[in-house]
Amino acid sequence: MPTVSDFIIDRIREWGVSRVFGYPGDGIGEFDGALGKAEHEGSGVEYIRPTHEEICALMATAHAKFTGEVGVCVATSSPGAFHMMNGLYDAKMDNQPVVAIVGQQGLNSLGTGSQQESNLERALADVAEYVQTVVSPEQAQAVIDTAFRTALTRLGPTVVILPHDVQGLEMPKLTPESWVSRSSAVAPSTRVAPPETDIVRAAELINAGEKVTFLVGHGANGATDEVLEAARLAGAGIITSLRGKQVVPADVPHHSQQLGLLGSLASYTQMKNCDTLVLLGTNYPYGQFLPKSGQARAVQVDLKPEHTGLRYPTELALWGDVKATLTALIPHLDATMDLSWQESIADDMRDWEREMEAQANVDYSDGVNPRRVFHELNKRLPAQAVVTADAGTTADWYGHHIRLQRGMMGDLSGRLATMLAAMPYAVAAKFAHSDRPVVCTIGDGAFQMLGMNELITVKKYLKRWANPQLIILVVHNNDLGQVSWEMRTEDANPLWRTSQDVESVDYAGWAELLGFTGIRVTTDDEVAPAWERAFATQGVTLIDAHVSRNVPPLPPHITLEFAKNTGEALLKGDPFAKDVIRDSAEAMLAEGAQRVKNAFTKNDDN
Repeated sequence: MPTVSDFIIDRIREWGVSRVFGYPGDGIGEFDGALGKAEHEGSGVEYIRPTHEEICALMATAHAKFTGEVGVCVATSSPGAFHMMNGLYDAKMDNQPVVAIVGQQGLNSLGTGSQQESNLERALADVAEYVQTVVSPEQAQAVIDTAFRTALTRLGPTVVILPHDVQGLEMPKLTPESWVSRSSAVAPSTRVAPPETDIVRAAELINAGEKVTFLVGHGANGATDEVLEAARLAGAGIITSLRGKQVVPADVPHHSQQLGLLGSLASYTQMKNCDTLVLLGTNYPYGQFLPKSGQARAVQVDLKPEHTGLRYPTELALWGDVKATLTALIPHLDATMDLSWQESIADDMRDWEREMEAQANVDYSDGVNPRRVFHELNKRLPAQAVVTADAGTTADWYGHHIRLQRGMMGDLSGRLATMLAAMPYAVAAKFAHSDRPVVCTIGDGAFQMLGMNELITVKKYLKRWANPQLIILVVHNNDLGQVSWEMRTEDANPLWRTSQDVESVDYAGWAELLGFTGIRVTTDDEVAPAWERAFATQGVTLIDAHVSRNVPPLPPHITLEFAKNTGEALLKGDPFAKDVIRDSAEAMLAEGAQRVKNAFTKNDDN
């Protein structure tokens, strides 16, 4: 007779799960034993064990992002479950289906304060769309099925709690009886489209616009062709959120990349001038960069109806997935003959790309230009590459300089913006797409959190990957850079070295200690050769780029408050005030000079 654990393993395979990310412990011991038995018999799921439960949950979230499947993570009771919470919040805030299976002490211990016994249902209730303890074998089927079904339909994490003694109980065949649900492992359809009447109203709104802008998020993943066709008919410009970067190829001329502090001037200008806004699968949170109220008529499409109308006052809120909704909408869109709006956006974007190149080519006296590192990476990205970015200034450089072409993937921790996610994301991407080259871009502070440990995981599993090429770029500036700049620009405070300094470590040496290739970059001239060598290496390469800590992540439009706060912070005794002033001046001079050149070029063309 199979046990509850045996049944659950078979059931999650029915749900399409082929890989779980787990960390063992006595609270989940019976289940782990069943996983081991299934592996020995050749009928199990692949069990990946990184170095920490938080990494397990982040990898499960990344697996969901890079595959569209449900990510699964497994951990022991209280300490393991609590360690996983940050990764589960990443899934919650980025709308990813993840199922966490966590252990618990025996049934008789519940509520008694026994060793490692805690109220996991209460603790996990905020992060989980559904959390349930399995208290009997007859309950297990319905709980597992509900967890997967809920994760898929509500686009968030769910939690199944397995008391240790229940894990090993015999699993009976379920028969018709009171209080026993006999459920199915059948995924519900999420191809949802709004009613025809709403589709027609949306088309009328878009057709009436003269300056239409599509703001496209990760919720439009898989709908690239539909987004491009709808934009062609509407004559629309396209802006992508940071997580929606991979949805629209970078070579689409009227795609102006991202919006906001790490966006483009072309996107800023587009949003300031549009008269119609179409939000597609995005919960873009920075309302200060959206049109003024009353400026633009707006329609929003989202599978999470609670997101619609949340960030901007929309006339129409369409509950549906982007692909199905656009498929229904496209036949009702009138093909515009006036392409002047798209052409102006494309023209602005060409100017912006020249500005980004100019800033990447600035030489700084206090370290490598971090923009140049990302600029040179972008020029060499191979087809089908996957790029991960971390929270912090790496997200700025990723937004400003990385251009994902069709077939490439890129992602990061979005709304949670947790540090260190770039590393487990990259490793999860290698498991999901082992034939693809993967590039992880991460700051030294995030790499020191738990990222360094994951090179050990890479060493452990490297032979499983069809293509062993994995490149880790460590942006080495001995500073928690994003927070340092936020202290200045948001709060008018000088950098506080006690909190902001990061101890310098030989990251390339750490990679070499594990048998990988380490490359140290200390001058701008070494940047391009480092990338050439890394992409020529069929294995793991870590680029330790010693960059300036004072290069400003300048937004495309500098507000009076931004400038005022920064000036006040420097006057209050910022320890790097002279370097910040010098490097900021050089960056702004390069930007200004290029804008003058762009203006002269336009005048000459006219």
